[in-house]
Amino acid sequence: MIHQPLIEHVKKQVNASSEDLLLFTTKLREVAVAKGKFLLQPDTFVKHEYFVIDGCLSAYYLDQKGNKNIVQFAIENWWLGDFDAFYNGVPSKLYIEALEDSTLLAINYDDLQNLFQEAPIFERYFRLLVTSAFISQRKRILSSLGKSVKERYLEFCDKYPNINGRVPNYQVANYLGVTAEGLSRARKKLRELKKS
Repeated sequence: MIHQPLIEHVKKQVNASSEDLLLFTTKLREVAVAKGKFLLQPDTFVKHEYFVIDGCLSAYYLDQKGNKNIVQFAIENWWLGDFDAFYNGVPSKLYIEALEDSTLLAINYDDLQNLFQEAPIFERYFRLLVTSAFISQRKRILSSLGKSVKERYLEFCDKYPNINGRVPNYQVANYLGVTAEGLSRARKKLRELKKS
């Protein structure tokens, strides 16, 4: 059943009843995105948030010089979207691209608001998700300001334990805000430490 990973994710966060979970699943629709294709591009109005069932995607923006800046990877059991655009009704600023063939579940903004009325437990679920995302974002900012490349890479591996080999190293370096060469040096030092 395609909804099962999301149901399990919900159950880890909140004590939703079977009726609430069934109601939630009726508001979801399956979305497939082929590798290299975009789920979202800038200057579009965002009507959905997405839960990754299978696959790997990246969310990024282009700065004024046209440089890519990766803000998130999303793999199985991660939520993904341009949350500013989704919640505030403003045009998207992000690209979301599939790095692998991906299967997602989408929930529409209006359906989500109705869900909050019909099954209030989901307000708690999504509030917990937003709080967790905010804390994660704050940690990432503080890490980039005060930690070495090696420390940032170790935090990345902890945050995304199942992503190794699925994302090119230059994209991991971009996400960490370092050069590909700097990341390679840090990884080499970590390998040497493991051998000793």
